[in-house]
Amino acid sequence: MKKILKTLTTIVKTCFTIVIVIFIMAVCIQRFSNNKLSFMNYRIFTVVTGSMVPKYVVGDVLISKKTDPYKIKKGDTISYLGNSGSFNGKIVTHEVINIEKDKDNNLLFHTKGLANLIEDPIVTSNQIYGVVIHKVLILSWIYKMVSTKVGMLFLIIIPLIFIISSEIISSLIDKEEERRKINCQ
Repeated sequence: MKKILKTLTTIVKTCFTIVIVIFIMAVCIQRFSNNKLSFMNYRIFTVVTGSMVPKYVVGDVLISKKTDPYKIKKGDTISYLGNSGSFNGKIVTHEVINIEKDKDNNLLFHTKGLANLIEDPIVTSNQIYGVVIHKVLILSWIYKMVSTKVGMLFLIIIPLIFIISSEIISSLIDKEEERRKINCQ
């Protein structure tokens, strides 16, 4: 029984630690660099508005990959840094509805949120962070759960208490076994 508990504890701690470390590492790289850096050309974004419903909802965690602007096509969902109007300084994730070239042959992207009625301001190639390649269901679920008090309790506080408690119990059991070995000799 003790061996099963120890194995189970190790598995839970390892999985919990891996997920949290990867998520924190990616978020920190982006937050501390003001989204200027990517992690191996990938970035993680969290949906904060309902502009892309039904495809993406508030709290969804998306991974975008840096892509050659000439490979972006109509219908792709891109993440970009807005530079005008209400979009100025905000990271936006919207669908490409049209692509054209200006007089200097530079690409101009027309984007729009699926739930929005009007098109975004024109997006240039240098504003684009990447094309959304995946919605991470587990991270989306964790983000949405941690955003609630109950979720914070069950996903962060209780697992931490479990990990700390199991370490204390394991340490006490090891000390008791050592004490018994000494007394038996």
